[in-house]
Amino acid sequence: MIKNIKYWFFGCGIALTAMSCDGKLDVDPTQSISETNALATEKDVQVTLIGAYDGMSDGDVYGGGFQFTTELLGDDREVLFGGTFTNMDEIWRKTITTGNSQTQATWLDSYNAINRANNVLSALDKVSAANKNTIEGQARFIRGAIYFQLVKLWGKAWGDGDNSANPGVPLVLTPTRGISDKDNVARASVAQVYAQVIDDLTKAKTLLTDEDSGFATSAAATALLSRVYLMQQDYTKARDAANEVITKSGKSLVSSFASVFLDDENDDEVIWRVIVSDQDGTNSLKTFYASTGNQGRGDVRVQNKHLQLYAPDTLTDARAKFFTAQGSNRLTSKFNQRFTDVIVIRLAEMYLTRAECNFRLATTVGATPLADINTIRSRAGASNLTAANLNLAAILKERKLELAFEGLQLDDVKRTRSSVGTLSWNANTLVVPIPQREIDTNKSLTQNPGY
Repeated sequence: MIKNIKYWFFGCGIALTAMSCDGKLDVDPTQSISETNALATEKDVQVTLIGAYDGMSDGDVYGGGFQFTTELLGDDREVLFGGTFTNMDEIWRKTITTGNSQTQATWLDSYNAINRANNVLSALDKVSAANKNTIEGQARFIRGAIYFQLVKLWGKAWGDGDNSANPGVPLVLTPTRGISDKDNVARASVAQVYAQVIDDLTKAKTLLTDEDSGFATSAAATALLSRVYLMQQDYTKARDAANEVITKSGKSLVSSFASVFLDDENDDEVIWRVIVSDQDGTNSLKTFYASTGNQGRGDVRVQNKHLQLYAPDTLTDARAKFFTAQGSNRLTSKFNQRFTDVIVIRLAEMYLTRAECNFRLATTVGATPLADINTIRSRAGASNLTAANLNLAAILKERKLELAFEGLQLDDVKRTRSSVGTLSWNANTLVVPIPQREIDTNKSLTQNPGY
C-alpha cells in the first residue's frame, strides 16, 4: 500500500494547484493572506496539515537531521567523519559551537513544522466530524514527535538531576502569526516537555487508525511512545507499548535483513517512515552515509572498531557484511537506494525493546527475552544465544548491531548511563547548545552549561 502513495507530496501539490486555479483566476495581487482567510475551510486545514508533514520530513528534521546528529554525537570512533562540512565535523568531534549552522537549521525547521501543526490544531472547528479525529491525531503526532527529539538534544537526559528543574526547550502550543515580546518564550522544564510529548502521542494513538496510507498511524504513535517510556526508564510502559505494536499492528519482520532497506520490500516491517520520491523529500542520512556511487557523499566511514562488534558471527551475520566499499573506505549499505525513504521506526526495534524491558523486569510479556533476541539474530543469520549467555549487555549489543546508523545511538548512551570515549553520558558536550541566533533574539532563553 505504501508504494501507492510514494508520490504523495507531489500528487497533493498538483491537486492543490489545480484547486487553487479553479475559479480563482480573478484575485487581487498580494504578498500575504489574512489570518481569517488562511484557515477558513476544511480544505485549508488539510493543506496546512500537508505543510506540517512536509516540515517534519525536512532534511534537517526527521528527514535525517535528527538521526545523524544523534549518531555522530553519540559515536565513539566507530565511524570517521571525513566530509568537508565543518558543522557536521563539530557534531562528530563533540565540539559544537553556538553558531553551528546544522543545529541551528534543525532548531528553526523543527519549530517551523510545530507551528504548522499548531495552526492545524487551532482550526479544528473548520473540520467535519468525519475527518476531525484523523486531522487532530496527525497534527498531534507531528508535534509530539518533534518535541521528543528537541528535548533529547537540547535538554539534559531524563534522570540527570531534577527533571522538573532542568531546562528543556520552549513549549509553543499555539500558532505564532506575528512576533512580539510575548513570543519570547522561556524554556520549559524537561519534565514539562516530556509530559506534552506523552499527551500528544497518547491522544494521537486514540485518534488515529492503523490504515497505512503514508501518514502516521495509531501503531506509529504507540511505537514512538515506547521510545519515550524507554528514555524515561519506565520499562513496564515501554514493554507494553512495544508488545502492543508487535501483536496488534499487523506488521511482521521481512524475510531478510537486506530487504528491510529496500522500499519495494519493507512495507510489512516499517512502522513509520518519511517518504522520499524523485519529486519531493530529502533523506539526509543517504546524503552523508551513502557512497558517491549511490548518490551520497560517503562522509561517514565505518571503522574496524564497529566491524569487530559482529564477532564471532562475522561470516554468517548479514549485518556484518552490509557495507559498501568506496576506495579504501567502508560505508553502511542501509541508504543505498536512490530515492530511499527515511525509516524512522521498524518492527525489529520493538522486539529489541520488549526483550530488554522483559529482561530488566524479569517478565515474559509477549515472549521471553531470549526468544525475541534470537528472532532478530536468526533473521540476520547470526547464531542463536542461549540462556547461559543472555544478559543485559548482550541485549544492548544486539540493539546496537541491528539499529546501527538509524538514529538511536546517543539516546541509548544516555538512557543506559554509558560513555562516549572519555565523556560521561551526562557530559555537557553531549547536549546541543541553544543556537546563538536564538539567544540573541529571545532574551528569555538561557544557554546550556558549558557553552
